Amino acid sequence: MGLVDFIKKQFIDVIEWTESTDGVLAWRYPFEDREIQNGATLVVRESQMALFVNEGKIADLFGPGTHKLTTQTLPLLTNLKNWDKLFASPFKSDVYFFSTRQQLDLRWGTSQPITLRDKDFGAVRLRAFGNYAVRMADPRKFHTEVSGTREAYTVADLDGQLRGLLLQHLSDAVAQSGIPFLDLAANQIAFAKALSEAVAPAFEALGLKIEGLTVQNVSLPEELQKILDQKIGMGMVGQNMGQFMQYQAAQALPTIAAASGQGSGVAGDAAGLGAGLALGQVMAQSIQQGLQGAQAATGAAPAAAVGIQPDDIMATIEKLADLKAKGILTDDEFSAKKAELLKKLV
Repeated sequence: MGLVDFIKKQFIDVIEWTESTDGVLAWRYPFEDREIQNGATLVVRESQMALFVNEGKIADLFGPGTHKLTTQTLPLLTNLKNWDKLFASPFKSDVYFFSTRQQLDLRWGTSQPITLRDKDFGAVRLRAFGNYAVRMADPRKFHTEVSGTREAYTVADLDGQLRGLLLQHLSDAVAQSGIPFLDLAANQIAFAKALSEAVAPAFEALGLKIEGLTVQNVSLPEELQKILDQKIGMGMVGQNMGQFMQYQAAQALPTIAAASGQGSGVAGDAAGLGAGLALGQVMAQSIQQGLQGAQAATGAAPAAAVGIQPDDIMATIEKLADLKAKGILTDDEFSAKKAELLKKLV
């Protein structure tokens, strides 16, 4: 090995970081056994910051630009090493680079429904997901609290922690936004802003800043969505329970008729025919009741309903159909009882 090669191996004249991959937040310059030459050049690119650490103690922080390393540009390191105002010998120090550009399209979401208070429903269990961006805000704090002496620290290393912080503050965001669940879908920007503001202090404690958070979807679990759909259907008929039950009856009887007709032979056909005739009776009765209700709305107040309500009758028929499907009732027993109940609707 020649003298020039020996010198190049021992002393470093230029310190820089060219980011070769995405997602790296912190990177330690690989000095190995080499030393920094007096007057060496430190190159910090526009989306970077560089931090000098001497024997575990944080020293000078450099922003974008080309810096000549002297006692004037390294005041904190000079003080830590007890240098005189001028020094001429090479020195050793750890140098960490930090990427300050946005780390984009990081995903967050609820793996399980979470329970939240709601103005309309009292409490709801909802799912939500979206994405967000994060950038380095305080390299000193990030080095102290997170990355330490590791050779590199990536967004993937923090992914679970950051998503956990977002979900932890989700309920706070909903409360702060004051937006009911039914309006969340139409106010996703306001909801995203509230969530971003709620989680910002937790990110700042790590030396990070959250940016560009989006809420892409807010939904209920399937079983609750069915209940909500039913409530919406009731609203569409003007909160008129009588009309709603008539609609339910018209929807339910074809299913009962089909189930009854699944029997074999004459008994099964007769049961199916009976259900079809019953369907016609109920539909006719529903039309008649609708006309009577319209006349009552424009005339005198209707008399109070007497006897068994239609919704009770239909609920009983549905229960009997379940018992027949389970083999507890025979087709004849079910048809007889159903006919008896349907006569009460007339």
